[in-house]
Formats: sequence, structure tokens, C-alpha cells
Amino acid sequence: MRALVWHGKEDIRCDTVSDPRIEHPRDAIVQVTSCAICGSDLHLFHNFIPAMLPGDIMGHEMMGEVVEVGSGVNGHIKKGDRVVVPFFLGCGKCFFCKRGMWSACDNTNPKSYIGEAMLGEATAGVLGYSHMTGGFAGGLAALILIAVMPHAGEPARMRAPLALAIIAVGLGGSLALLAVVAQLVG
Repeated sequence: MRALVWHGKEDIRCDTVSDPRIEHPRDAIVQVTSCAICGSDLHLFHNFIPAMLPGDIMGHEMMGEVVEVGSGVNGHIKKGDRVVVPFFLGCGKCFFCKRGMWSACDNTNPKSYIGEAMLGEATAGVLGYSHMTGGFAGGLAALILIAVMPHAGEPARMRAPLALAIIAVGLGGSLALLAVVAQLVG
């Protein structure tokens, strides 16, 4: 598949990389249909955020269509669902996730020691950001591997509403609007 890959300071290229594969029963693979470049991606581009490695796939804001699900997804999402993928990963079970603060999840960042050393606190795992936030592949790619968790941080399944108002500023509102329009248009 094709993806935007970080090669070093101010060096990002569209490369051919391996397709993701289901690694855990709760995994799903999403074909990315829309993605965006965030201001924080510019921090990575200019190497202001530490712990990027050549070959890292960029991007943490995306939506798409589920193309494959693992055996443990249990109907939370299914093949063909259109989803908005949150960039913070949450376990759904720790102190923070139980209180809806999944961006501070204690369990999803396998490299939390880097964030603790650099920032004084660790963050949850973050898709496509840096090894400081787990080193997970991002969504500026044709496909992305996600973990499906039964809590507020899981990918949002889009359903066509009778009436809808989206009041938001910035990329989050834009992605929500695009997801709803895509669902309504079919």
C-alpha cells in the first residue's frame, strides 16, 4: 500500500509499505477514505517532537471503511461500517478510561517511559505520532490497523440521522461533517 512516511527532519515521502494484518482478536483494518494533516504533524515534520524513526507512517486524524475485523471484535463494528478513528488509544479498563479520560490511558502506550522522560508524564498510545506515544503506524495511508475497544474511544459508527447539527471548530468538526455526509450519500 502507499503511505506518507517520515524519513527525517523535513523529509516525508509517499512510499510503498506492507499492508497491515490482524495481530490481536480485537483488531480491525480500516481502508482510509479521508485523512487530514494536523498542525501537530508539522511538529513532526520539523522534528520538534522527539522519537520519530525513519520509516514511521504519519497521520493521526482519519476516517474510513472497515475492511476486516478480528475474531474478538464481537459486533462492535463490522466489515463495511464507516468509522471515524480517534487517534488516542484507550484500554477501557484503567482508572482514566473508566472516567472517560482515555487520552491518559495507563495501558496503551508501550513506550510510556519516553514520554515520562521528555514531558514528565506519559500519554496514552497515539496513532501515527511518535515513539514517545507508542510508535503506532498512522492513517496517512491506504489502510490502518486499529484496536476496537468497547468504550467511548472506539471508532464511531456512523448512522444516518433524521436531523443533525454539528457545532465544532477545526478538523474534528470537519471530519464529523464529512462522515455524516458520506453516510447520507451512501
